Amino acid sequence: MNLRDFILLVCVCLIWAMSNVVSKIVVGNWGVPPLFFAGVRFAIVVLATLPWLRPVPRPLWRIVAIGLLMGAGNFALLFVGLQTSTPSAAAVVVQAGVPITTLLSIVMLGERIHWRRALGISLTLAGVLIVVWHPGIALSRGLLFVLGAAFSGSLGAILMKQAEEIAPLRFQAWVGLVSAAPLLVASALVEHGQIAASFTAGLPFLAALLFSALVVSVGAHTAYYGLIARYEANLLSPLTLITPLSTIGLGVLITGDQLDARTIAGSAIALIGVLIVAVRRTGAPIAQAQEHA
Repeated sequence: MNLRDFILLVCVCLIWAMSNVVSKIVVGNWGVPPLFFAGVRFAIVVLATLPWLRPVPRPLWRIVAIGLLMGAGNFALLFVGLQTSTPSAAAVVVQAGVPITTLLSIVMLGERIHWRRALGISLTLAGVLIVVWHPGIALSRGLLFVLGAAFSGSLGAILMKQAEEIAPLRFQAWVGLVSAAPLLVASALVEHGQIAASFTAGLPFLAALLFSALVVSVGAHTAYYGLIARYEANLLSPLTLITPLSTIGLGVLITGDQLDARTIAGSAIALIGVLIVAVRRTGAPIAQAQEHA
C-alpha cells in the first residue's frame, strides 16, 4: 500500500471513530432521540446522493432488505445502545459483527472455516461477552442493543454478498432511501421531544448531522470502497482495527470513558479474535465498512 492510500485509510478509520463519539454525544449527552437522529441522517444522505438512485438495483427486494438491515436496523439499534453505553465499549462490541458474518456465511452460504478462524470467532465472542457482562449477573442493556446492531449489519452483509455488485454511492443512496422514512415514522410513533431537543442542541447538532451523513456515510465509506477495489482484504482488514482503538482513545479523552481491568481485558481478547478472523476472510471489508458506519 502506498503512503497516500495508507494515510487515506487512517483518516477513514479516524472518521469512523469520531462518528462513534459524536453519536454518543448526540443521543446520550444532548438527549436527541436516537431514531430521529438516524432518520434525519439518512434523509440527508438521500438528498446528497439523489443522482445515484438510478438505475434501480435488481432485484429491488434485495436492496430494500439490505438497506433496512445495514441502515435502519443497524443504526437504530446502535444509537439506542449508545444512549446508555460508552463509545469505547460499543466500539468493541460492534466488532462481534466480523465473526457473526462468518458464522452466518457458514449457515446461509455453506462456507467452511479453518480452525484458526474458529479460534478467532471464539476469542472475539468471549471478549465481547466480558465487556457486555456487568459485575454480578446483569448484562448491559445498552451493549445488547449494540450487539443487535452488529447482527443486523452482518445479516445485511450476507445478503449483499449474494447480490450483484453495486457502486458505493448508489448503495449509500438506496440505504438512505429505504431507511429514512421507516426511522422517521418510528420516531414519530415512539419518541417525543425530537424538535425541542434538536433546537436545544442548536448548531452543534446540525454540525453533527452533516458530519454523520456527508463526511461519514458519503465520504468515508466511498473512500473505503475505493481502497477495497485496489487492495486485498487481508491487507485492509487488520488495519481497520485502528477504528475501535481510536474510539477507545477518543472516548477516554472526549466523553470521559472509564476503562476498568475487565473492559481492557475483554477488549484485548475481542480485538485479537477479530484480527485472526479478519486476516482469514476475503469478505471482511464489506461487513466492516457497514459496522463502522
